[in-house]
Amino acid sequence: PPGWLLDALGRGLAGVTLFGLNITGPEQVAALTARLRDAADEPVIAIDEEGGDVTRISHLTGSPYPGNAALGAVDDTGLTADVYRALGADLAAVGVNVDLAPSVDVNTAADNPVIGTRSFGADTALVARHAAAAVTGLQSAGVAACAKHFPGHGSTSADSHHELASVDGDLDELRRRDLPPFAAAIAAGVKAIMPGHLRVPGLTGGLPATWSAAAITGLLRGELGFTGVIISDALEMRAVSKPHGVPEAAVRALAA
Repeated sequence: PPGWLLDALGRGLAGVTLFGLNITGPEQVAALTARLRDAADEPVIAIDEEGGDVTRISHLTGSPYPGNAALGAVDDTGLTADVYRALGADLAAVGVNVDLAPSVDVNTAADNPVIGTRSFGADTALVARHAAAAVTGLQSAGVAACAKHFPGHGSTSADSHHELASVDGDLDELRRRDLPPFAAAIAAGVKAIMPGHLRVPGLTGGLPATWSAAAITGLLRGELGFTGVIISDALEMRAVSKPHGVPEAAVRALAA
């Protein structure tokens, strides 16, 4: 790890996210996370490890685990829990304690450019039951789960890595179609939830959910009753960094 990061951890930085460029193999990752722990008292060490198309640990070879679309097609919640438990055990073995997964978006837009096979499917009830199974499996391995991308990225036709995405439908549609998987994840004890850079008509106005007190404090904390950790989607994504830069994006997310 770079010196500036170790210094920041020593001064109180609470967490680090690993990406593919930080990873060459299990032994190297374990050594890296050990050095991070030497610099701070049990830091959050997070990674995007969804299985299927989105893997960091196995980015050089491809994930050995099926992704959510395959698990949803099989529709065996026991299998989903087992896969996420095994995935979590791999992460725990190399010193990762938070997995920025599962994606619990209901992929109702066939041309969705960012979710697609990362979703368990287009049926809300199916996604909800597999969301709960994934959270249960992952956390049984001692790794915190983070359900994403609140309040649901599955109906969008834009990619929030590049632009602010708008959720299709009104707030009633959101409650019926997109929120049940998050409610199921919360009921299963999910430790964290990730809001996305998503504009929701009737809820967030012109803001992304990441910056919206109505979405974060009102809907997620209030209506859904989530008391766990909220971890923003990446703030260098152009949906939020393009207008004002990363520092202001961070302040706005905290304010929400």
